[in-house]
Amino acid sequence: MSAPPLPGYRHIYSGKIRDLYRPEGSDDRLLVVASDRISAYDHVLDTPIPDKGRILTAMSLWWFEQLADLMPNHVVSTDVPAAVTGRAVLVERLEMVPVECIARGYLTGSGLAEYRERGSVCGIPLPDGLQDGSRLPEPLFTPTTKAAMGEHDESVDFAYVVDVVGAELAERVRTLTLEAYARGEAIARERGIILADTKFEFGVRPDGSVVLADEVLTPDSSRFWPRDQWQPGRAQPSFDKQFVRDWLASPESGWDRSSDEPPPPLPDGIVERTRRRYVEAYERLTGDTFAQQVS
Repeated sequence: MSAPPLPGYRHIYSGKIRDLYRPEGSDDRLLVVASDRISAYDHVLDTPIPDKGRILTAMSLWWFEQLADLMPNHVVSTDVPAAVTGRAVLVERLEMVPVECIARGYLTGSGLAEYRERGSVCGIPLPDGLQDGSRLPEPLFTPTTKAAMGEHDESVDFAYVVDVVGAELAERVRTLTLEAYARGEAIARERGIILADTKFEFGVRPDGSVVLADEVLTPDSSRFWPRDQWQPGRAQPSFDKQFVRDWLASPESGWDRSSDEPPPPLPDGIVERTRRRYVEAYERLTGDTFAQQVS
């Protein structure tokens, strides 16, 4: 899945989902293009999800506006080449903070696994008796490393972040992460969605100010659960790519996650139902109707 050429831009990097380009003649801007690729279990799947890049871009732009009074963001313009209209933004080129800034308000995923083993999440002790899906006493800042493609992010404690970026910046990104989560959780709750956890990324401008970057509060970077179906003690229905993870982990997929084999292609039915979940998350949160692009 190579990044397509764009006249006037030089491709410089491709991640699991996004392709980065540098405008010719500019060193302080980047074009970030969201593809329809989907990843799970540290693999980029062969099967794209139609419209996913447009949904992620539109949702991020909407959330950037909701968080604008809390912190600046990296968006410069949505005036982008016609070939990537709707799924690309022109952004500031920043020095990225080299950790994933994760906020957790509910116990699930890797946090649940650690809690069951040690009674903590990222080394933070938690009360006894919590279950899969339990709301935590207060949201936690649970950073991880930024792993290379195909490798696992590793949970780290706050002391690690201090060692990597210094005490002042570590405290700043922790505060911003928890503030942004609190705002996002409250907005989502009003719209019938539980924001269980989410990942933020931050960059630093040359003047030292911290800027919200990458994507924000999307189904790729967050766990969204229907509020009216929340029931601790079991896996929760979701609006995010947990739906794809669950299929890959099921006998139906025939895939052994512990093997060296790549995941199988997604069936058409799984693709359509996944797309539907992304669209529903967008429409519930923003209140807007997602318009399918007409080619």
